Amino acid sequence: MHDFKSLKKSSSAALQKLQVELDKLGSFHKNNDDRIWYPSTDKAGNGSALIRFLPAPKGEDVPFVRIWSHSFKGPTGVWYIENCLSTIGGEDPVMKLNNKLWNEGNEDQARAQKRKQTFISNILVIKDPQNPANEGKVFLYKFGKKIFDKVNDMMHPTELDDRGAINPFDPWGGANFKVIVRQVDGYRNYDKSEFVSPSSLGDDARIEEIWNQEHSLQAFLAPDQFKSYAELQSKLERALGASVDGNVTGGASKAKRAELPIDDEIPFQDAPKAPVAAGKAPKGTKAKEEDSLEFFQSLVDEDEE
Repeated sequence: MHDFKSLKKSSSAALQKLQVELDKLGSFHKNNDDRIWYPSTDKAGNGSALIRFLPAPKGEDVPFVRIWSHSFKGPTGVWYIENCLSTIGGEDPVMKLNNKLWNEGNEDQARAQKRKQTFISNILVIKDPQNPANEGKVFLYKFGKKIFDKVNDMMHPTELDDRGAINPFDPWGGANFKVIVRQVDGYRNYDKSEFVSPSSLGDDARIEEIWNQEHSLQAFLAPDQFKSYAELQSKLERALGASVDGNVTGGASKAKRAELPIDDEIPFQDAPKAPVAAGKAPKGTKAKEEDSLEFFQSLVDEDEE
């Protein structure tokens, strides 16, 4: 999408292209990034907002990216919270270890260390009761599989849905999205979030103005967003307190098992409700772990799996 005329011309064909992309189908966090919008909640943990998913930004073809990450605390008390190299097609030390653990019969540890997926899109905030200053502005929105499934359902409707397939990223024929946050069993829940009736974001001049404010998504897949295999392995060994280059053992296995089903992701609610508070980390944990703890809290807060 290199100019506005191309964006409008491709509007009708974008749905089919996105359906293919969805059929082929993974966490990103940057502290203090004011480009990212988070739904606010009241003291009871409830909140709502109205947003609109936006098309691919200028020079890019897909209106979302998926990033995989790992977030768990090792037996040493040290957190391992890093982007997974599988996001960009690379070999990752945690996934390599998990496959080994799975084949040895140590399913519990393998599942506890499994990767999680987060999606990032550009959005227009239409209504934000808790933060009205956000209204009318373009942000990045980080969301989980539960909301992504709702996006996918709009593009792959059932036979009973008389609206037909709708591209929610289309500024002319898409639909606004009601983000409804509830506190359920101590966690954020997005089950009641839903799309409303299709509508246009405005005339072409307004849509182009919005489109020109979008942020790059492919930038989050750049090499500098990921640590090297060696760096990740060093962090993993620190969290586990042991070498992970083939010397970790699990339960005995009678025969080689199939690979760990990596797409069967554990829900965020299987994680603890909060990490160890800053300043109360286990002995030996360095201050630089605080950023990781903040990241983990954001994953807990975005409980959408």
